[in-house]
Amino acid sequence: MSRVQLALRVSDLEASVEFYSKLFGVEVAKRRPGYANFAITEPPLKLVLIEGDADQPTVMDHLGVEVFSGDEVTAATQRLTESGLVTLAEDDTECCYALQDKVWVRGPGDEPWEVYVVKADADRLAKAPASVCCGGEPAPADDKQPASTGCC
Repeated sequence: MSRVQLALRVSDLEASVEFYSKLFGVEVAKRRPGYANFAITEPPLKLVLIEGDADQPTVMDHLGVEVFSGDEVTAATQRLTESGLVTLAEDDTECCYALQDKVWVRGPGDEPWEVYVVKADADRLAKAPASVCCGGEPAPADDKQPASTGCC
């Protein structure tokens, strides 16, 4: 079974954690500096909160589908590619305090979507500076791969 992921960039992480804990009736599943996530059973949702600028309203960072095996990521990559979508696969990538395999696509409104599996915990929120993760500046898209604004 998979679950939809919603990653939000929030101006007040503490207030957001308190609000979403009350809204969904669950405690935080993972908490790190500038980051929190909820693994919500009902409705099946992975809610990711990423600390943003204090003077900015909450905005969507990216969307995703969390799956529970690398085979599911591979199958999604194949299905998306065969359907004509431009994909960007990342294996063993450290992002959002997790080691992940994932594939990225862009929706018609340029919204970033990832299909991913968490393989293990990691020590960093973001990837190395040369790439983009968790809300950094988008890498420009070309005809071979989509721009990427986030992860998790």
